[in-house]
Order: sequence, then C-alpha cells, then structure tokens
Amino acid sequence: MLSPKRQKYRKQFRGIWRKIAVKGQNMSFGSFGLKASTNGWIKDREIEACRVILARATRKVGKFWIRIFPDKPFTKKPPEVTMGAGKGDVSHFVASVVPGKIMFEVDGLSETDSRLVLKGISAKLSVKGKIVTREL
Repeated sequence: MLSPKRQKYRKQFRGIWRKIAVKGQNMSFGSFGLKASTNGWIKDREIEACRVILARATRKVGKFWIRIFPDKPFTKKPPEVTMGAGKGDVSHFVASVVPGKIMFEVDGLSETDSRLVLKGISAKLSVKGKIVTREL
C-alpha cells in the first residue's frame, strides 16, 4: 500500500476540511479527470484499487495520473479497549480530499472509454466524484 517514506511525527490530529479546494482544482495533465464533489478521507487501499483499474484500462493506449497521496496517518484502537491510555496505533494512511480537488486524470483513451473507466473508479472511492474534461 502507499505510505510516506518519512514523517516528522508518527501520529496526527484529524484536522478540519476547507470548503473548497485551494490547490489541485485544475486539470494539469490529462484530457479527462475525476473531481471530488464531497470531502472525506480516501484510504490507501482505495487508491491502489483505482490504480489497478487505470493500469488495466490504459495498458497499451493511454496514460493516467494519480493526483492524491495518502500522507495522513489514521490511528485505531483495538476492540474492547477502555477509554484513555493514549492514542491508538497507526492502522493505515489516508489522503484528505475536499470538494473541487482533481483526484485522477486520464489521457489517450476515447471519450466513452475514459468516462467508463472514471465511473468505475468513482464506485471504488468513499467520496463522490464528478467526471470533468479539460477546457481548451
């Protein structure tokens, strides 16, 4: 799974979400993309599942870009543990996503294939997404 190579601190606070994306709201690389409509945390396993779908779809003809990275540690305490006694251990990493953030981009596929692939990716994610095209 994806995880950062180095971190300054092992555990993080949950933080707050912005109303809209400030960075990463414009298409930079591909011709079709998946833009987040809601805010949330995307797990490293979800990103990996999307990467597999994109790799299979663009094997010979296209190219894809993953614009999010899970750099936030998510902690979890074991079941049936009482309150107190500190924060739990890091169970996985998440990417924090706000509305307007471009998560994935695809290029080199036809419009119907691109939309089909991005729709399949959207089903794997825990946040709602919208398919967008590059404005020329």
